[in-house]
Order: sequence, then structure tokens, then C-alpha cells
Amino acid sequence: MSHRFPAAARLALAGLLLVLGACERPSPLVVQRGYRGVAMEENRNPRLLARLVAANEAPALIPPIPGDQPKAADVYQNVQVLKDLSLPEFTRVMLAITAWVAPPDKSCSYCHQGPMADDALYTKKVARRMLAMVRDINSNWQAHVGSTGVTCYTCHRGQPVPAQVWFAAAPVARPQGMLGDRAGQNAPSPVVGLSSLPNDPFSSFLLEARSIRVGSATALPTGDRASIKQTEWTYGFMMHISQALGVNCTYCHNSRAFRDWDQSHPARATAWHGIQMVRALNTEYLRPLTDTFPDSRHGPLGDVAKVNCATCHQGVYKPLFGAQMAKDYPELQHEKVMEPAAAPPATPAAAATPPAKSP
Repeated sequence: MSHRFPAAARLALAGLLLVLGACERPSPLVVQRGYRGVAMEENRNPRLLARLVAANEAPALIPPIPGDQPKAADVYQNVQVLKDLSLPEFTRVMLAITAWVAPPDKSCSYCHQGPMADDALYTKKVARRMLAMVRDINSNWQAHVGSTGVTCYTCHRGQPVPAQVWFAAAPVARPQGMLGDRAGQNAPSPVVGLSSLPNDPFSSFLLEARSIRVGSATALPTGDRASIKQTEWTYGFMMHISQALGVNCTYCHNSRAFRDWDQSHPARATAWHGIQMVRALNTEYLRPLTDTFPDSRHGPLGDVAKVNCATCHQGVYKPLFGAQMAKDYPELQHEKVMEPAAAPPATPAAAATPPAKSP
């Protein structure tokens, strides 16, 4: 004899399954980041956190080679960036790069073909610029990287191309009918947390120096123009930062006064310097390599792969959970000293130069 559930019971069961399906187990870890009662807390799932820990382990250290030796530039030809290193130091860096970047089946041949001094392979030219970039970051961007610093492994994690890079988005064909022009948004995108926010928040803020804004603080328009469209672009970018670092908005902001720097967490200033740093890396190091890369390494619009917050962080608030690899590889430091980046303004919206139009 068969029994049938009444429609109300089936509906109740479906609702229960939907509610339970939204629950996470085990219970989340909660870290308070501000005064109680203002929702300033970080929630972490221990199961997902364990995966991140396993994926962010620093590689084994290649021990330094002691002893005074001649400079590598006096022994090898065409050494352009690491001229200040001794032969053992230079050899150690080359071994490290091979482990950090080169495919397993390539080893040294990933960058070198024929005579070691030859520049025939584009990968060698790119690696040379990346070494200069790493030294620049460790020397001149300590307002963001602090004493932790970076190495090639911070982004590459044993792969020739970092897992998290971005290209300029190809324009989407204008839909027909009542949908109209999506204007680069209104379609779920993983870049912005599967929301319908603008799908390319990177070009405006990590390549161009567009102002990062939310709604205006005044009732009437001012010279410091702000719009709902700009706010949507900003929110899309903030979604990326949240995913890239694996944090909530309250990691940087006070939830009762998002705009107010005085009530923000110190991490907000660190993030501000990070945005300036990433923009500089894209404009000074990566975009100039566009013609060096072959067409197969270009994006749909012919641009080169560029970095964003996820390239280094890969889901955690500090790359490799703060493993200080740069300290273990002083060869990747640099003697050059530049003036530090200016501190973030007290009122960023008023201090920023408004763009000619919304991004």
C-alpha cells in the first residue's frame, strides 16, 4: 500500500532541506575586530580554513652557500639584474626560481636555450623584469608588504603562470529585446562574488587611477562628483578584495561608518597602499611586457596578464599566512631606496581627483 505526503508536508520538508542546506558545519570561528554590537567580526569555517592552510604552505628553504666568491656578473655573461650577487648567491636564486616557477619538465630550459647568455626565449626577458619587480616590492612598498615581503613563489606557487591573473574583459554582445545594454554588468560574475555588479572592476582601479568612491556625502552635486554607477564599480572591487583576502568588509572598515578613516581598522591603510602598489606593478612592469609575450599569452583584447589582490593573497589575509620568505632570500632585496607612498588622505573622496566620467 503506497502512502502519499500531502502537499503541505512536502512543502514543509522542502523548506527544511533548504534551510539546513544553508547551514555550515562545523560551527564557524568568530574573531572580534571592533566594539561589540557593531557587527565588526570575522567568521571563518574551520573546514575551509584547513584547506587554505594546506594550500598556503611555504616551500622548503634552499640553504645559503657560505664563502666569499666572485660576482656572478664576473663569471657569467649578460647578467643584468642580479649583478650585485656573488656566484653562490646567484646560483641559489636560479635554483629557487626553477623550483618556484619553471614547469617540472623544463627546469632551466624554461628560460635558457643554447648558450646561457642568450636572450632568445621570451621567458628569460620576462623573468628578468619580474626579478626587478620583486626587488622593487621588497624595497619600496613596505607600507604594504611590511617585513614579510615577497618572492617569486608568493604569486607563482610552482606554476609558470600564477593561478590568479586578469585580462581586460572583451565586450559582451548587446542583448536583444527588453534587456537592453548590460553595460558590463547585470550578469552573475565570479569576479564580483557572482553578483550583478560591474564585471571588470580591475581596469578602472588597478590599471587606471580612477577614484574609488561611494555615494556622495552631500545632498547636491559637488565638484567631487559621485554617482550610483561609481558606487557599483567600487562595490564590485570591494567584493574582489573580500574574496581575495578571505575576509569580511569589517577587516578594514567600521560597519557603522564605512567612509570614516578615523574609525577604520589599520588594515584599511595597508590595503590603500596595496592598491597603489598593484596599480604601479601593472603599469610599470606588466603592461610594458605586452610585446614581449607571444600572442598565445595575450588576453582576448591583446593585453598581457596583469595582477590583482588575489594574485598574491589567494584567499588568505596575508600571502602564505605571513611566511617571511623574503627574509630567507636576501638576494631578492635591493639597495635602492625611494620615498614612501603618501599616507591615505583623511577624506579620500574630497582628496581624489574626480574622473572625467564614470568608469
